[in-house]
Amino acid sequence: MSLFKARDWWSTMLGEKEEFDQGCLCVADVDNSGRDKIIVGSYMGYLRIFNPHPVKPGDGGQPEDLLLEVQLREPILQVEVGKFVSGTEGLHLAVLHCRKLCVYAVSETLGNVEHGNQYQIKLMYEHNLQRTACNMTYGPFGGVKGRDLICIQSMDGMLMLFEQESYAFGRFLPGFLLPGPLTYSSRTDSFITVSSCRQVESYKYQVLAFATDADERQEIDQAKLGSGKRLVVDWVLNLGEQALDICVASFNQTISSVFVLGERNFFCLKDNGQIRFMKKLDYSPSCFIPYCSVKEGTINTLIGNHSKMLNVYQDVTLKWAAQLPHIPVSVKVANLQDLKGVIVTLSDTGHLQCSYLGTDPSLFQAPRVESRELNQEEFDAEMKELQKIIKEATKTQDIVPKSEKTRDVIVTAEVSPDLDVESQAIDSEVKAEAVPSVTVKITIQSRVTAKKPNLEVCVQAPLAVTCEQFVFDDLEPDSSETVVVSVFLKRNFSPSELEGNCVLSYSTPTELFPEAQPSKAANHKITIDTNKPPISFLTIFPDFVDPSEDDQANVLGFQFLSGSKATLLASKTSQRYRIQSDQLEDLWLITKELRLRLEERFKKQNCKDFACTFSGSIPLQEYFELIDRHFELRLNEEKLQELLSQRAAQFRAIERRLLTRFKDKTPAPLQHLDTLLEGTFREVIALADAAVENQANIFQAFTKLKSATHLVIMLISLWQKLSTDQVAILEATFLPLAEDTKEMGWEETVDAAISYLLRTCLSKSSKEQALSLSSQLCMPKDTSRLKKNITLFCDRLAKGGRLSLCTDSATQQAAVMPGGCATIPESDLEERTVILCSTAMLPHHGQITKQKFKPGLSGESAEETEEP
Repeated sequence: MSLFKARDWWSTMLGEKEEFDQGCLCVADVDNSGRDKIIVGSYMGYLRIFNPHPVKPGDGGQPEDLLLEVQLREPILQVEVGKFVSGTEGLHLAVLHCRKLCVYAVSETLGNVEHGNQYQIKLMYEHNLQRTACNMTYGPFGGVKGRDLICIQSMDGMLMLFEQESYAFGRFLPGFLLPGPLTYSSRTDSFITVSSCRQVESYKYQVLAFATDADERQEIDQAKLGSGKRLVVDWVLNLGEQALDICVASFNQTISSVFVLGERNFFCLKDNGQIRFMKKLDYSPSCFIPYCSVKEGTINTLIGNHSKMLNVYQDVTLKWAAQLPHIPVSVKVANLQDLKGVIVTLSDTGHLQCSYLGTDPSLFQAPRVESRELNQEEFDAEMKELQKIIKEATKTQDIVPKSEKTRDVIVTAEVSPDLDVESQAIDSEVKAEAVPSVTVKITIQSRVTAKKPNLEVCVQAPLAVTCEQFVFDDLEPDSSETVVVSVFLKRNFSPSELEGNCVLSYSTPTELFPEAQPSKAANHKITIDTNKPPISFLTIFPDFVDPSEDDQANVLGFQFLSGSKATLLASKTSQRYRIQSDQLEDLWLITKELRLRLEERFKKQNCKDFACTFSGSIPLQEYFELIDRHFELRLNEEKLQELLSQRAAQFRAIERRLLTRFKDKTPAPLQHLDTLLEGTFREVIALADAAVENQANIFQAFTKLKSATHLVIMLISLWQKLSTDQVAILEATFLPLAEDTKEMGWEETVDAAISYLLRTCLSKSSKEQALSLSSQLCMPKDTSRLKKNITLFCDRLAKGGRLSLCTDSATQQAAVMPGGCATIPESDLEERTVILCSTAMLPHHGQITKQKFKPGLSGESAEETEEP
């Protein structure tokens, strides 16, 4: 940061919520009084003229500083002062609007009262433009004496020249796409601009005057030799970047220079297009102006940037840097009140400031240090003690530092047992009267110094937290920080996980589920067998069951916020539990929670032989329906993307044709291209909306599929009594992706993983192991192969196959098939599917609440669970 600041001489704020740009500021003797005035125009149409005269430097604007304020009807793009009126060499004010050029005379009327003189403007003439203007420049075009001509550049690349009160001619710039900055060089009688090809181009006024008239221009390939000369550029220089502004400076009779301010470089060119020098800028510039230097042969330049700095260069050497209170969009140098070289800057919000360069005197004085007598004996004793500590530490220190048994930073998450009194849910899409939330208290304990710890709390969608990221100040040793967040259901469907992560993973509470009545009938049912007598739900689900109601001991109902319900029943005579629901995916969370609570219950009783088993059929048919639904949505996504690409290409083609016809000087019939453009636009919007809706449906279908997959994995592990390592292989096979992507989908990834297992650890013979797998994954045409492989996978597990990452079949069979088990025999069972269970669907990861049950339902439901 610069040590220097631009010294405020006079400043003011212009209007409220007005916008300003590069051409809105001009400094000139607009009233021909011999003193500079500041002219400012805004996009809101306000024209203001100031004559600053502060009593002391730093004073704000006074009412008498504003000489004139007029609101014009149109936005002001640019203001310039020159000899624009014929018959006089007095200066007049030119104001450029979007479709109009106005020239005014500013005059002063002597006042007869104490309020002073009055200023007024008079319209001398105006030109209505046939094309939308971008910017303008002026000068003695063609070497005329005593008057200035005006050249306006339109948005479509036409140069319109006006000889004061009359329109002269118009010319189109060749190869035009977008307008750039424009200036005039009187020494070479040329117009200099920067095209959209990032080239500086110079056109002679004489060439423009004798070229083909733009009003009678035809296409170049159809032009005739007799219709005029073709517009030819005088010289071209490739900048390689877009230009922000261009200016011609001539401070002596023999040399003139063209200055171009780029996005990253500052160029100085000779009037023939050769580079005099260039300066690479290490900041983003916003405006510039060259002015006369006191050193002969050099030119000074003021460059403002987006870091609120004003840099002063002498050629390429930085001479001074000053801090501004705003980002300047325009800068000028003026002579005000006999003060020469006042820097006038204007921001895009209307901060107008007159400043000069200087520094503030330093008023800081270092405090006097208190003198005290030195006790040499105490210093010597302290030094000996410190040396002794250093020596002992050096002796006992190992080459490799020993790791501490205790952790340096401990993160704990504490979940509130009750729901929030006032829900903290934010922007929830759940269609419920009240979306409950639960508070999670996260504590960070640090034993060492922790630099700016960053805590991230995340849960899987559709769950959400009130704040996902926390940034703390440095934690000192033995200090702690505590934050509180709330978890709630944001999307209108059940999640597949109720776990969250905050450095350590934590489980979101099941109290996020609302009350509901149990349902006797359901489409999907699964039965879990145990080796222990059934436990009353009053014991394992105390947070869901009212202890005063005995009818809830064997039946419990859950309702997700998305609307679906699930029922849990315990048998009174057998050691079984039944979970049932109308949707397969809704069974997952309840089944998982039941198993976890049972294991936790028997673990507290020091019972180590508790086990859960599943003896039913895996619900593959219902599982395949979820796979087909998810795959169908993926196919729809590809079709929508293809249609959207076609309509977008059609839309661009129609735009190009319309643009060609609009740029043509002779209007031609549109031939209903505008109607076709509007219809194509509506199709693009409709397809884009459909693609967004389909993407949301894919996300919801994938969440349901993940829930069902979790349930299938659990049922297979209970059915085959798989070990922890085998369950990990199963999860890696069926759940390889956290989310779907266009490059890699769930179906092809799972199919490749199952195929690998069928050819390795689950192979029938060494012949299958020799088969090679494809190294590329692509979206399949249908799901028949995947469903066949899943069925075959379950068949081979049922016939004794075991999951292992070992590819040696002989070693594997010796390890996993003790007792002389033979290899899996070949039979027609390999091609048939396993018996499918006709009940069950995986639970949504959503929020469930306590549910009360009707008397008389529990016994009937319990009897139903006794039948496996």
